[in-house]
Amino acid sequence: MAPRPDPAPLMTLQQELAPIAPAKLAVEEVSKTFRTGKRVVHALDRVSLQVGEGEFVCLVGPSGCGKSTLLNIIAGLERPDAGRILSGGVPVGGPGRDRMVMFQEHALFPWLDVMDNLMFGLKLKPGLKDSERREVAMYYLNLVGLERFSTANIHELSGGMKQRIALARALAPNPKVLLMDEPFAALDALTREQLYGDIQRIWLERKKTIVFVTHNVREAACLGDRVVLFSPNPGRVQEEFRVDLPRPRDINSAELAAHSTKIMRALKGHLETTEEPAE
Repeated sequence: MAPRPDPAPLMTLQQELAPIAPAKLAVEEVSKTFRTGKRVVHALDRVSLQVGEGEFVCLVGPSGCGKSTLLNIIAGLERPDAGRILSGGVPVGGPGRDRMVMFQEHALFPWLDVMDNLMFGLKLKPGLKDSERREVAMYYLNLVGLERFSTANIHELSGGMKQRIALARALAPNPKVLLMDEPFAALDALTREQLYGDIQRIWLERKKTIVFVTHNVREAACLGDRVVLFSPNPGRVQEEFRVDLPRPRDINSAELAAHSTKIMRALKGHLETTEEPAE
């Protein structure tokens, strides 16, 4: 009978809460095609992209340009038809605790309260006592400013609060990479603006590598160190823009507006060149 593997060594709470080194991402010649019945959708075509350790990169483009597909492939939720993803130099073959995803919908479990939603993923993390897992969960609730709502039911929360809880849940396992798929798209403008401040503050504190998908060019310029422009049919990287503005950034500032105008102009230009001629 084979010997049982040794249990994971216990970690101190300080070790668990300490910022960990972020991972570098490499997207190498990734292609993906979806086939449903007679329809064929070429979502990605030989996409290559490098994301530095601790870099905040925003992917921007119209619907159908493969942004979310690429995010799912990085997360390990989809497999590419060709090419590969490396996270910290290791090929991605499936989901992993080093890469957590925050979706457009909060995806919280309505039958669990706020604390139990955060504890759901933490229960699978080895090396911590249950009491320490609760302390970790409370730390991240405090980070998003919702520690007073730890026993609240999900239906009692506003849309913005639900997204803050979803962000805390994604951060709680202390991943090296945070993948965000249009997480603020369904929120009102005032709540979005508040969350722009939150995510910048948390990124500065925790230094995660973040890949953020959005349709909103100004949002991308506000959050990203770099904005990567995609074009559709099939999805390809067309252009990249570096946003060298100090943080925290104000989405209504004139400096940021100048960056977003430049990116929007380029996006419109690429869309015009990819449009099919009228018959």
